[in-house]
Amino acid sequence: MNKSIFTLIFFLSALLLLPGSPDKKNKLKYEKSKKDPVLKIIKNNRDQISKKKNDITELIVKKNKKFKKSERDKKQTLKADLKGVYPPSSPDEFKSLFHFDPIPQYLTSTCWSFSATSFYESEIFRLKGKKVKLSEMWTVYYELIEKSKGFIKKRGHSLVSGGGETNGVNRIWKKYGIVPASVYSGVLQKDGLHDHAPLMRELKNYLSYIKKNGLWDKEDNIGHIKLILNKHMGQPPSKFEYKGKTYTPEVFLNEVTGLNMDDYYGILSTRYYPFYTKQKFDVPDNWWHSKDYINLPLNVWYGIIKKSILNGYTLVIGGDVSEPGNLGEKDVIFIPTFDIPYEYIDQDSREFRIYNKTTQDDHGIHLVGYKRKKGKDWFLIKDSNRASRKGKFKGYYFFREDFIKLKMLTFTVHKDMLKGILKKLKK
Repeated sequence: MNKSIFTLIFFLSALLLLPGSPDKKNKLKYEKSKKDPVLKIIKNNRDQISKKKNDITELIVKKNKKFKKSERDKKQTLKADLKGVYPPSSPDEFKSLFHFDPIPQYLTSTCWSFSATSFYESEIFRLKGKKVKLSEMWTVYYELIEKSKGFIKKRGHSLVSGGGETNGVNRIWKKYGIVPASVYSGVLQKDGLHDHAPLMRELKNYLSYIKKNGLWDKEDNIGHIKLILNKHMGQPPSKFEYKGKTYTPEVFLNEVTGLNMDDYYGILSTRYYPFYTKQKFDVPDNWWHSKDYINLPLNVWYGIIKKSILNGYTLVIGGDVSEPGNLGEKDVIFIPTFDIPYEYIDQDSREFRIYNKTTQDDHGIHLVGYKRKKGKDWFLIKDSNRASRKGKFKGYYFFREDFIKLKMLTFTVHKDMLKGILKKLKK
């Protein structure tokens, strides 16, 4: 064979074996961060905010601009640019499933309840075709009761905080039922804005008092704790009227929502445990040490997420959102190339971040839509956190698939999406 022809064939063959073209490199930049003025603004402008609840972010931004330079934090935050990212332009680009409009959690740490409640509202519509708005704060109230019981039982060695996990919602509803949002708002202020700082301060002071003095009388303790919760959140009803009929919370769960709380599973993906086994999600907010999480390989884990949303099932997911690719002002979250190139994201790179704690469990959100764009999967996220209200589309984020794979830790989905998986579980 002619040497030049052989060389040409060899060169072309080598090109075919090369990996695909890498993403365009993102550049990083430092942005001056500002002290969060939300608490001060809400307290000083409640009357103004209550007149325009949906515009709270605009009001915060407006007031923040008036802060003196001396009040601004000199600390800088690392952010990525959008070079080569090509996000969807709006939520309308996504094929989305039924969900109620995003609701802010305001000054609380209750993303777990907001995201899971939204998820189950979508499930009610999927299963029964009914639109039923549920109370997020009902679950929070009884979760704080259960946390306090754990604190008392373990003589102060159990976490009591505002955070929680998705399957905590299942546990609370199975025990206490659920009520519609119209029956229990969980907020006593006329403006309807949640602020749990005074509640948690008073609750923790009381728990510290009984621990310091050894006053371990469960019945008496829980009675005092309910007084604190009722003072700040209002007393939950034992019976209520809904569409002309009287219900208890337990009957409402069974007859109106139609949900079977045993039909839902939490899924994680970590090399720490054997795959296809049920394990403990070892984070502080899993304060009751649930070992009901199914551990799956990353490719299977992610495949279920994508299959679910394409087949009409939403999911509630949780993980770490504190990254330079989180651009709240642009409603976009992705992994920039200066962190790790897209093609290198796998089980090991994910595990490395879990191991060194750069990926932690800090936020729960509701995945409600899907869009394939320029060879990448994008997911529409409904979010209750105020960071999601910085951009144009209040309460929404666009998550790229690389962020889901690398930084999200768990998700919850209906058992229908786990056919075949459940049969493979090892005891």
